[in-house]
Amino acid sequence: MEIRLDYGIAQLKKYNEELCGDSVEIINTEDASIVVVSDGLGSGVKANILSRLTVKTAGTMLKMGGDIDEVIETLAHTLPMCRERNLAYSTFTIAHIRNDGRTYLVEYDNPAVFVGKNNRLIQAHQISRVIGDKKIKEYFFQMQDNDWMVIVSDGVLHAGIGNVMNMGWGWERVGKHLEETYSPGKDAAQWAEETKQLCYNLYGEKPGDDATIVVVKARAPRYLTMLIGPPQNKEDDYTVVNKLMNGRGMKIVCGGTTGNIVGRILGREVAVDLSSNFGKIPPIGILPGIDLVTEGAVTLVYALEHLKYGAKLDDLKTRKDGASRLAAALLEADDIHIVVGTAANPALQDVKVPAIYTYKHHVIRDLIATLKEKGKKVTEEYY
Repeated sequence: MEIRLDYGIAQLKKYNEELCGDSVEIINTEDASIVVVSDGLGSGVKANILSRLTVKTAGTMLKMGGDIDEVIETLAHTLPMCRERNLAYSTFTIAHIRNDGRTYLVEYDNPAVFVGKNNRLIQAHQISRVIGDKKIKEYFFQMQDNDWMVIVSDGVLHAGIGNVMNMGWGWERVGKHLEETYSPGKDAAQWAEETKQLCYNLYGEKPGDDATIVVVKARAPRYLTMLIGPPQNKEDDYTVVNKLMNGRGMKIVCGGTTGNIVGRILGREVAVDLSSNFGKIPPIGILPGIDLVTEGAVTLVYALEHLKYGAKLDDLKTRKDGASRLAAALLEADDIHIVVGTAANPALQDVKVPAIYTYKHHVIRDLIATLKEKGKKVTEEYY
């Protein structure tokens, strides 16, 4: 079974420092995701440079197909030791998560990873070995729907020392916090931010160390199939509707004419939802068996704006207009299949129509590129 990953990263920099000494790198390849977290010794600029060097070296080697052992050996031999304190100048945690959920994680001098299923911690299988005089810990486990892991730097565990708690927050207390605050509906970014805020409070709003929280939540893939525009040849009407109805996941139709084609072939009437009328964005349609029916060009342009300029999913989900609903659906989906009809729309030949709307195929191309940039798996076909 394939999984998809939801990431959340939250960081605190040490009080009175301009830069955080911890660094995080996330790399997605065709068959896996790689998460690298590093904590540079000390704080400020020097620590930031050391940790950035670590995550960039590991991330680049793995992305170029380097073996995980080669990466660990390179880092182990490259990272110097502080002779005075007998500490590594930079620590690291690397997680390699395949699309089927098989996970390998290695730690060097970072706090032990938290691995959980639903609202309880689980014990991941761990072994230790030595590479280049440096002791590393390795974990092997399977991530499935509703599984998660949380990687933290030691600044999280130290929160509260000399302030709220004599011994600091500590690994066990952080683990308990994660068990108590887990929710399947809470996204990784929100969970990481909540944990960071509590850490900040424990430090009395003056962090004594850099602190990083990286949340990785696994879930079943969310699929979406979308039909945009009527096909060039009328004989293909049945084909594109069949592809839509047999497609996986949520079903969306963009375009008034397209909605009527789908309704005609399905033998169902398309109704207009006037409550969704908002400013310049036309109202959505209601068609049994279809999750969302929107107008075409105008709605696509506004939905693309939401995606490009970072509209928040929670905000979009509170709005009723078609562009916000379309953008929210696309943001929530992991795998998106788009069937594009290439027939010209006579209504858009009017000189009064803004030029951008006459180039709907450019908007669609931009939409696909934007979705891919956001890590979505997008496939397309044209009729």
